[in-house]
Amino acid sequence: MKRRLFVIIILLSCGIIKAQHDSTIVLLSDIDSTIVQDVKYATADNFTGKVLYPTGKVYLRKIVAEKLAEANAYLKQKYGLRIKIFDGYRPRSVQWKMWEVYPVDGFVANPAKGSKHNRGAAVDITIIDHNGNELEMGTPYDTFSEKAHFASHDISRKARENRDLLRNVMAKFEFRGISTEWWHFDYLDWRNYSLLDIPIR
Repeated sequence: MKRRLFVIIILLSCGIIKAQHDSTIVLLSDIDSTIVQDVKYATADNFTGKVLYPTGKVYLRKIVAEKLAEANAYLKQKYGLRIKIFDGYRPRSVQWKMWEVYPVDGFVANPAKGSKHNRGAAVDITIIDHNGNELEMGTPYDTFSEKAHFASHDISRKARENRDLLRNVMAKFEFRGISTEWWHFDYLDWRNYSLLDIPIR
């Protein structure tokens, strides 16, 4: 019995180590080209006022991209809506640049401990209609205010309904939202992935 338990522990440990050292990320468009990409950090139109990414392509861990594609397919089939993504995998070096501009934990993760984005296991998204228009969410993306908090009461009823729809759909496909940003979702198994600083291009 003790030997069997020891073998199980070793196998589990090997699995965790393998996951922690897995640096495989993929292009989201290779998994689902119908998810609209609007990467603000590839332009100066973001809270830093600087271009942080050399490309507007979104990268994610493969399983995260596949789960996001499932959520997108569900939205399309049931509601005639789609996902628009603002950010996915983010090199840790970029996290440091963001922290220099806005060192407020809760909106920008402290790069010393890293962000789920640095693991390729978080997404910043919204919902768009069949014409490509973003649904009303109460604030634009990357609004650092209490109004951007998911549970804010300072938004319209329609925005509240849209936030609820987004969060409920994402939860169905193993993503968890956070309290301070209505647009941010972490894949539930994010702990299985190590912090990365692989440049994107």
